[in-house]
Amino acid sequence: MTTAPSDIPARAWAMLILLALVWGTSFLAIRTALDEIAPLTSVLYRVAPAALALWLYVAGRRLPVPRSPRVWGAFLVMGVLNNAVPFSLMAWGQLHITTGLTSIVNATTAIWGVLVAALVFSDERLSTRKALGVATGFAGVATAIGWQALADLDAQSLAQGAVILGTLSYAVAGAAGRAWLSDLRPEVAAAGMLTGATIVMAPLAILIEGAPPISLAPDTWLAVGYYALIATACAYLLYWRILALAGAGTLLLVTLLIPPVAITLGATVRGETLDPNAWSGFALLALGLAILDGRLFRRRPARAV
Repeated sequence: MTTAPSDIPARAWAMLILLALVWGTSFLAIRTALDEIAPLTSVLYRVAPAALALWLYVAGRRLPVPRSPRVWGAFLVMGVLNNAVPFSLMAWGQLHITTGLTSIVNATTAIWGVLVAALVFSDERLSTRKALGVATGFAGVATAIGWQALADLDAQSLAQGAVILGTLSYAVAGAAGRAWLSDLRPEVAAAGMLTGATIVMAPLAILIEGAPPISLAPDTWLAVGYYALIATACAYLLYWRILALAGAGTLLLVTLLIPPVAITLGATVRGETLDPNAWSGFALLALGLAILDGRLFRRRPARAV
């Protein structure tokens, strides 16, 4: 069930805003790190410390750790789908497009999630309302990146395409996680996925980009520490607390709150500007997400006099 806005606890609203600030700031942190380190290395520096931090959390809470080879195989695949692939695509994309536009296109994850779930799960059929929301959301993304970009093959359009592919990977990972890991504690599942991503990214980054650099500027290390420990490890924990407190429908709201944070920071810190089409596209995307959510269009019961 979807919680009505008036029914969302104040504590959940506070955590939702905090999560939006954390994830919105991560786009700036990643872009800052990319000034000095290559994309694949930036991902390795993200998943490895986050995995370690979550395993320490799991150990501190004495949560059961799975031993089944099947589960660890699922961790490896999920690490690729939910972390290695989307993180890498988006990191490379951010070299060519602004942090604000990246955050807007990133919101496509929710749209893809509805489509993938409808294809995979019998209880997630694509209703008329959901189909309208999906169509509106995709129209918003096309508007944000520019309809001409769909036909171009320059670095900017390829970067936008990379970010979109990353959001599709997130959506596929969401469906796979529901099918394979739903019986695990989410903290354990996240630690396992990030471990799987580390196993994949370590040799890949070294093979393609060389040994990870150790001598980095303080700003770069600060950015890496932020997006690995705060925007990945801690954000996962915050995400689950909101999910338990207010439900999955409420978490959709964070998708709408992230872009304004990323856009503001990109403009303030890096002097980035957005094309007016990006704002129009975000408005359309927000409308699509609102239609998918459904709560704004639900009639409220009349109050007794």
